Amino acid sequence: MIDALERDLGLSEAQVVTRLANEERAVAVESALTAQLGASFGGAWLNDDASKLMVATTDANAAPTIEAQGAQPVVVKRTLADLNAVMQKLDQAPRQASAAASLWYVDVKTNTVSVQAPTVEAADALATAAGVDKSMITVSATAERPMTFIDIVGGMPFYIGSSRCSVGFSVTRGSTPGFVTAGHCGRAGARTTNPTGTFQGSSFPGNDYAWVAAPGNNATPYVRGSGGSLVTVRGSTQASVGSSICRSGSTTGWRCGTIQQHNATVTYPQGTVSGLTRTSACAQPGDSGGSFISGSQAQGVTSGGSGNCSVGGTTYHQPVNEILSVYGLTLRTG
Repeated sequence: MIDALERDLGLSEAQVVTRLANEERAVAVESALTAQLGASFGGAWLNDDASKLMVATTDANAAPTIEAQGAQPVVVKRTLADLNAVMQKLDQAPRQASAAASLWYVDVKTNTVSVQAPTVEAADALATAAGVDKSMITVSATAERPMTFIDIVGGMPFYIGSSRCSVGFSVTRGSTPGFVTAGHCGRAGARTTNPTGTFQGSSFPGNDYAWVAAPGNNATPYVRGSGGSLVTVRGSTQASVGSSICRSGSTTGWRCGTIQQHNATVTYPQGTVSGLTRTSACAQPGDSGGSFISGSQAQGVTSGGSGNCSVGGTTYHQPVNEILSVYGLTLRTG
């Protein structure tokens, strides 16, 4: 930690040690003063070099109590409870207004709630929709575009509304990270969560493949294996009939079998899908889109099957190389 703080905060080792000691004391002082000041407490923060804890209060008579703990009193108009009440209203604003804003937070240093969006107008619109007292907020434009940072790993779940499917393999298209999955999981334009992304292309029936762009997430060369272990993907050479093969999915985890046939055509209730590979590895609903891998070579994404993992079954996968070719994707390998 000392090495990292020296690097990232531009401090000497001695400065880091001093800062950490000050921060440890500040935690105890803030906790004590929060209780002592009660309803008048307006928040607390360390100054720039962490040498002094600043403690806000709406009661000027509380200054000696703050100073007695070695902190610096700051008299403010609003309590922390007042600011948190504004936050609660913003959090409950209509989704259309909140979706246009980037972030909002209690800023104890300015004794306001900050609302930030790509434009000042969008920030102001959120405040209006929430019905908050605008004298208690600041609005501003920001270049921040918050996104989740999730490791994209084959076999992990992702969600399309209330539906769940599984990640096939991490891919990139240019500099954009994402993953391949089954086409029946979502149509082009559908939004995903955990990781956040958008279906860029999807084909089903006829084929059963899709790819999801997931900017801001980390495309890894891994598939989730047995017991949470990670299997490294090193390529996508198609394995021979009779080869062992394992699949990973968010319902049944890591299951293995053998490749029975390539180039199978299957009739689902939704229509016919051709060019699939048939295997003896079992799968169940929710595993759709998940990874099929033979050794270190990616094979395909789970399409469908029959049976289940209690009695055994047959599962079909859409070969991954066709998906990569159709959408101009690069498989993430290690």
